[in-house]
Amino acid sequence: MEELRVKKIEIRNNISKIFNKLSSNNIPKIKKSLEQRLFDFANFVEAKISLLYINSEYEVASKNIINNSIKYNKTVVLPSYDKETHEIVFMKIENFAKDLKPGENGVLKPDAKRCKIVPIEFIEIAIIPGLAFDEKGGRIGSGDGLYDRLIPKLPSTARKVGLAYESQIMQQVPMESHDKHVDIVITEDRVIYRI
Repeated sequence: MEELRVKKIEIRNNISKIFNKLSSNNIPKIKKSLEQRLFDFANFVEAKISLLYINSEYEVASKNIINNSIKYNKTVVLPSYDKETHEIVFMKIENFAKDLKPGENGVLKPDAKRCKIVPIEFIEIAIIPGLAFDEKGGRIGSGDGLYDRLIPKLPSTARKVGLAYESQIMQQVPMESHDKHVDIVITEDRVIYRI
């Protein structure tokens, strides 16, 4: 168990090197290709209520995805985590610039004064962030366990889709018993269905 934790820490520490290898000239092109692949993905196109995320530093940027989803009249839902109560609520946002505020860790989160709560059972597809994924749907997140607690609560019919750059795909992600898989991973090059 301790060996897996050490390996995860090592992977998290190496992610910055992976991102730094992506040249600043290539990032916009890669990002656009990944976003296009997501917006061509049938499950995403058909879903009316989509759970998205606000990215942290070494996750696929989500602002364009959120704004384009709103533009295409999708209902965009973001998780809002309360560190004191350890509860996650899902809130509908309609305007990226107006409906978000800085959270405790500096990452934007829905403003409860402006956004309405959406029951979890209404979510049709969940786009899940991660620092690294493998072809079996294994993922390493930021280490706070938020998505490992969230994934099992999602409706069984909701697709759980990880977004990653191809360089974030590993041969095998170390998984502990509490870690949860995604069904599909989308990169700029391919759609990977969990084996």
